Amino acid sequence: MSEQKTIPTKYSLLESVLAQKGLPLKGIYTNRDAAEIFGVSVRTIQDRVRNGDLVSRNLPGHGRFLSEDLENFLRNSTRSQAAGTESAE
Repeated sequence: MSEQKTIPTKYSLLESVLAQKGLPLKGIYTNRDAAEIFGVSVRTIQDRVRNGDLVSRNLPGHGRFLSEDLENFLRNSTRSQAAGTESAE
């Protein structure tokens, strides 16, 4: 019998979001692409770049983000629970 190996996805979080939105995985994304992926305005993406939350690259043409950049943004986008909002046991 042959074993089937599951190939891990390189960008698991990004690929999950893209699948939910019915969008393809691409190598390079524009501000508009990122806005569509995250369901926000282009201005919000620009603000996230300006604040340092999302890494932007100086790529030729209109490309600004690599798949790796969006994956890293997703990995680092968890919110910590605010103090005082924890449920009492």
